[in-house]
Amino acid sequence: MFSEKFLKRLIKTNGVTVLTGAGISAESGVPTFRGKDGLWKNRDVMQMATQQTLKSDPELFWEFYNWRRELLKTVKPNLGHYALVDLEKQFYDFNLITQNVDNLHFIAGNTKVLELHGNISKTICNECGHEAEENEDVSGAVPVCSQCGGVMRPGVVLFGESLPQKALSDAQEAAATCEVFFSIGTSAVVEPAASLPYIAKGNGAYLIEINTERTPLSEHADEVIIGKAGETLPYLIMALDRY
Repeated sequence: MFSEKFLKRLIKTNGVTVLTGAGISAESGVPTFRGKDGLWKNRDVMQMATQQTLKSDPELFWEFYNWRRELLKTVKPNLGHYALVDLEKQFYDFNLITQNVDNLHFIAGNTKVLELHGNISKTICNECGHEAEENEDVSGAVPVCSQCGGVMRPGVVLFGESLPQKALSDAQEAAATCEVFFSIGTSAVVEPAASLPYIAKGNGAYLIEINTERTPLSEHADEVIIGKAGETLPYLIMALDRY
């Protein structure tokens, strides 16, 4: 499955960076909201997850996000998530960049995670930016900030918003300085995350793609593994254990 060339390169490397997308979470049952999954109560989720909806109809906005949070309570990390925890333990210079907001990497046990689109389990004020503490009550139909009285929102990037600058710059640095870069379960077309593999490749990293189908990135990768992360990544950990 994984070439000897790649395994020998990986075992000698000092820096590993991983980018994950919706594909790895889809294996755990998280909806991708694409195609037939792109509707909630006959509404386009891309319209629901916006500042416009939050301000014009906060009750509807929060009904949608509370539904998503309840859905995620039943979702567990899969073997792909746990394999990335094992991978982190093997490399001192390890960075995991994710486009997912479901918190599954942290639940699995990864600690070096850069969340490009935020984390749906967090609640922040849409006005002053205050992040609710664990003991704060944010269970109302429309949670209100304890500091300024403003309407709260999930700690995620809404459609039309820019990515958090620090997370993006840290991700770009991780891509530019690694020796091996994994692109896992992502379509490789949504910017600016789609540029990260090319940054790594341009700086000499060995680029490996793991996905259920080929993407625009495939022709640029040093190695392409067609398959699910939950099935392929455990094999990688077992292969490394043999070295």
